[in-house]
Amino acid sequence: MIASVRGEVLDIGLDHAVVEAAGVGYRVNATPATLATLRRGDESRLLTAMIVREDSMTLYGFADAESRDLFGLLQTVSGVGPRLAMAILAVLEPESLRKALAEGNVTALTRVPGIGKRGAERMVVELRDKVEAVAVAGDIPGAAAVSSAGVVRDQVVEALTGLGFRLEHAEKATDTVVAADPEAPTSTVLRSALALLGKTR
Repeated sequence: MIASVRGEVLDIGLDHAVVEAAGVGYRVNATPATLATLRRGDESRLLTAMIVREDSMTLYGFADAESRDLFGLLQTVSGVGPRLAMAILAVLEPESLRKALAEGNVTALTRVPGIGKRGAERMVVELRDKVEAVAVAGDIPGAAAVSSAGVVRDQVVEALTGLGFRLEHAEKATDTVVAADPEAPTSTVLRSALALLGKTR
C-alpha cells in the first residue's frame, strides 16, 4: 500500500500529476483543487490511496488526510467507486460534502455528474452518521447539534419520498417517530421511519 508520495512534480494534467519519488515517476489522479496546490518543478508531498484491480493499479492523491478519509468513506456506499468518489470531491469540498450529507441536502449531491436523486438519498442514509461523527469530533463535549423537530421532520419526509414512498405514508411514519422522541436526530428518525414503513409494506 502506497500511503504517500513525495518528490518533484514532473507534470500536471487536467486530472492527474506525475510525481517523481526515488527515481520513479508516479501518476497520481487528483481533483482540480489538489492539483492547484502543485507547481511543476517543485517538490511536493501527496497523501495517496492505492486502488488495485485485476487489470490496473491506480494511485489517487490528496492534499490532506480529511479528503483521503472521505474518499475511502464514499466508496463504502453501494455503487460508488473510486472515479465517482473523486468526482464528488471535485465538485464538493470536504466541508461542503460533510454538510450536505449531515443535512440530507440531496440537491447539492446531485450536482455531481453520475449521481441521481436515489443515489444521493442512499449516500445520505448510509453516511450521515459517519460524517457527523467526523464533523463534531473537535467540538465541545456534549455539544452535539440537534435540529428542531420541525426541520428534522421535513428532512426525513423529503428523504422518504425520494426513496419512493408515498407522501402521506412518509408523513405518517415520520410524525409517529417524532412524537415518540421530539429530540431525536434526523438519522435516528429516518431509520425508525423506514422500519415502520417496512412493516406496513
